[in-house]
Amino acid sequence: MANQLSRLDQVFSALADPTRRAIVMRLCAGEASVGELADPFEMALPSFMKHIHVLETSGLVLSEKSGRVRTCRLSPDTLVGAEDWFQQQRAIWEARLDRFEAYVMKLKKDKERAGAKRPSNKINRTTGKTTKRKGSE
Repeated sequence: MANQLSRLDQVFSALADPTRRAIVMRLCAGEASVGELADPFEMALPSFMKHIHVLETSGLVLSEKSGRVRTCRLSPDTLVGAEDWFQQQRAIWEARLDRFEAYVMKLKKDKERAGAKRPSNKINRTTGKTTKRKGSE
């Protein structure tokens, strides 16, 4: 379990950077060379390679070198792990919200019942006397 959380921390840390998110989004369309991936970014290739290294370390991206060209592709299994974590969190929070809604509805019903049991009195402004309203018996 601790290893899964560590991997999840690495994934979220890698995705915290907008450049790395853009790389992942580009790789959703298919594999690409590092040169193709780096082209839209105004940074030196060594700086860009640091982003690739972070993505590889997190397990989001796999790369292989063929000759002088390094090709990158997504590793969908890592994304599935993050998706599973989100689904677990969603289930937890939906259960909490369902319990909260039930509690609020119970309070609302209790308030309505308490209001129906109390006689509703009205003060006559001219005489200053209290009279019962119709239907409050």
